Amino acid sequence: MMAHDLQRGNRLEVRAIRARGVEVPMKLPLGTSAGTLRSAALLLIDVDTEEGVSGRSYLFCYLRAAAPAIATMLGEIERTVKGDKVAPAELWAKLARRFKLIGVQGIVRMAMSGFDVACWDALAVAAGKPLVALLGGAPRRIRAYNSNGLGLMAPEAAADEAEKLLEGGFRAVKLRLGHPTLKADLAAARAVRNRLPDSVELMVDFNQALSLAEALERGRAIDSEGIAWIEEPIRHDDFRGCAELARALATPIQIGENFSLPEQMAEAVAARACDFVMPDLERIGGVTGWQRAASLAAERKLPMSSHLFPETSAHLLAVTPTCHYLEYVDWASAILVEPLKIAQGEAVIPDRPGSGVSWDEKAVKRYAMA
Repeated sequence: MMAHDLQRGNRLEVRAIRARGVEVPMKLPLGTSAGTLRSAALLLIDVDTEEGVSGRSYLFCYLRAAAPAIATMLGEIERTVKGDKVAPAELWAKLARRFKLIGVQGIVRMAMSGFDVACWDALAVAAGKPLVALLGGAPRRIRAYNSNGLGLMAPEAAADEAEKLLEGGFRAVKLRLGHPTLKADLAAARAVRNRLPDSVELMVDFNQALSLAEALERGRAIDSEGIAWIEEPIRHDDFRGCAELARALATPIQIGENFSLPEQMAEAVAARACDFVMPDLERIGGVTGWQRAASLAAERKLPMSSHLFPETSAHLLAVTPTCHYLEYVDWASAILVEPLKIAQGEAVIPDRPGSGVSWDEKAVKRYAMA
């Protein structure tokens, strides 16, 4: 899966990096214990090469104000690697040395990850292959769950929205919990679970809302509610607490969207902090970091899902030995020429060069940040 031979054989050279911010309205607001999101602040990245091939990726900035800061870091990346061969692992190592004193964390890590994904896209485009094929696999369908909307809301409203999320044939959806009381969380979970067919899996995500004691109490109550996994019930880096939950609860514990590079995932895995893992492309280190994460998951036979970025994550899950679920959100669809297709609840990996990400320039102009 590392594809070192492919990296050595390419002839592309980095010429320039372009970054543009857009803010795209969400079709369904996402209410979490940490706040409500009504739009997605995205940073679109183009890596141009001397050979005329461009690779593309995007980052989810969470805050609009983060976009120009990440773009500034991409400018420093461009100054560091301009003229270098597009060999992602080697470029990552060079950049990690460049940023060693400030640390490959936060917006530095996000910028490096976005650049890495775009480099892999450029290599696949140059090879005339889908990214999955460049990585040694073949386009196939990947089981997905619908993660749009279904935030903190009244039980019946949540149940109504959950039904809407089954459009497209989804057989799994995710509900955000973390209401002020256990009673409110149970009411929402039960309302949604009762409205969905038994064949549909329901995941719940607390977005780190609980203390360990609260998580144990609510987790034990949830154990009898037919929930597929409990996601990030406590602080994401409290691996000791997560391990206690994984031992005490019957419902699987899912963490990983906040793993900072594969090294932190290795710490979590060693601590037996979870039953499932779900790395995030902009935090795990792009495609290069994902490959190392997938190897870690395979060694421990941990089911591995994705967090956000469904367009590229579908390709990566197709070559992940313990592939579990693709998290599907449509936040970037409005600015893509060909959004990722879902059929019968599965992501359809496009059989075209690269990751399949290309910009609808009219939409990009419409949603451009000032």
